[in-house]
Amino acid sequence: MTPPGKAPQSRRTAAADPPADTGPRRTATAGNGGTPAPHGMAAVDPVAVVALSIRRERTRTGLSLTELAKRAGIAKSTLSQLESGTGNPSIETLWALAVALGVPFSRLVDPPRPDVLVVRVGEGTATYSEQANYAVTLLASSAPGTRQDIYRIVAQPGERHTSAPHMPGTTEHVVISSGRALLGPTGAPVELGPGDYAVYPGDAPHAFEALEPDTVAVLISEYL
Repeated sequence: MTPPGKAPQSRRTAAADPPADTGPRRTATAGNGGTPAPHGMAAVDPVAVVALSIRRERTRTGLSLTELAKRAGIAKSTLSQLESGTGNPSIETLWALAVALGVPFSRLVDPPRPDVLVVRVGEGTATYSEQANYAVTLLASSAPGTRQDIYRIVAQPGERHTSAPHMPGTTEHVVISSGRALLGPTGAPVELGPGDYAVYPGDAPHAFEALEPDTVAVLISEYL
């Protein structure tokens, strides 16, 4: 998904402009050739993956476009564009849809995987925030019968990425790889540096704010 511009946008619209140049970015972006694929996989088009996933999950739940858009708090036209592969989904929009569908975020962005998967830096499907210079790359989604997804976060200073509550019972674990960040519950965030770890409820409002350029973290989301 193409990174949004610096100015925050409504969750009802898809971000389209690239971010201001704030230094090297380690996440993959979708270009004409699609996103660089993890080792052992063919190149994937993240927008096509999202389109197929949303249609699949909406069909599974029996929801109409109108009802799903209403539950997610987005415009029906935005949802229609996402399902047709012409939209440009943001983290906020996909989380809203995941909660409305009752599925983990990863269910909407994870392409089919081989038996052995290696994700190099710069590979994988990156999803960008509308609020901040912040991107997440899904590293590993929950296998059947398990309830844990793993992401790489790359963020730049300047804006705070705020997340609405996820599914009830969600817990988030974060380890900072490089840089520093202020993260956790919106009312009581904590500052972490390289090697620091924190765990907090993901089913309550929470935020992530990079304090240094190219802050990198690993996020593990657990679901009940």
